This record gives sequence, structure tokens and C-alpha cells, in this order.
Amino acid sequence: MPMTRPRAALAAALLFLAAPAHAQGLAHHGGHAHAAPGATAGPIMVSDAWSRATPGAAKVGVGYLRVTNKGREPDRLVGGSVAVAGRFELHETSTGADNVARMRAVEGGLEIKPGETVELKPGGHHAMFLDLQRPLKEGETIAGTLQFERAGTVGVTYAVRGIGAGSAADPHRH
Repeated sequence: MPMTRPRAALAAALLFLAAPAHAQGLAHHGGHAHAAPGATAGPIMVSDAWSRATPGAAKVGVGYLRVTNKGREPDRLVGGSVAVAGRFELHETSTGADNVARMRAVEGGLEIKPGETVELKPGGHHAMFLDLQRPLKEGETIAGTLQFERAGTVGVTYAVRGIGAGSAADPHRH
């Protein structure tokens, strides 16, 4: 059965947003927005939160960041929210033996072990902003929260970069 036009557009947008920037064949603009400063809740530190600008009709966006657990107990990122989206989900992109990238929701949250840093980044784990109320524009910031099993709610501000932006560690990657 053929995909309906809206479902096909959503599927294409999801694959585009989850793919690494170099796989999208896009170069980002010369300047870039720097990631917002970090936020903490107990032993959990969130830093380098950023997102990509979205095309005008897109209903999905993506969020990337780093989470460091400075405590002695593991914690789990179980959800979150952003002010401009109806839903927030944690997803993972993986490439199978057929060399095809696939995205799936992360069930049960994402564990952050004591002393470790977990990075949500292009081509790996990431946050999906679903049911966007408006496009995300390069240069703006968007407010959100992250929900942790032990540490509770952490406020986060995502810096919105260009559509083809690379990782926070390498903003000039193509």
C-alpha cells in the first residue's frame, strides 16, 4: 500500500533530522550559535544543548546535548519537553548490516552511569520534538526540560543552529 503524502513527508523529515549533517549533503552557514550554558540537578549536569533549524512546514525537530553524572548512583533520562512542541521523545539512530539507517524510540529511558557522560548527537541518541507549533529558526534559543528518574526535572535551553549543523564538539563539520 503506498504511503500517503503526509506520512511520506513525516518519514522523510525524521530520517533527515536524525542523519549526521555530512550524510545529508548540506553545509552549514559560516557562523553558528553556541550551545547554551549547562544546567544541573544534584549530580546531573546538562551541557551543550542545541537543535537544528527546521524547514517551514516541518512538524518535527531534534535536540542534542551532553549529560554528565557526577554522582555515585546511576540515573536515567526518561523524558522531557520543549515549549514549541506538543511531544518530546528519546530516539536512537542505528545502521544495520544493510547499511540503512533506522530510528526507533528508546524504551525505558537512557542510562547515565556514575562518572560517565552520555552525548545525544547526530547519528546516535537524540531527542525528537514532535508536533512543532512553529519552525525553529537559526540563532534563536528554545526552552525545555529534561526529566531524570533520580535527579528530577532539569531546565535546558537549546541553541538553534543552521539546518546542516554538525555536532556541538565539531560545529564546522560538513
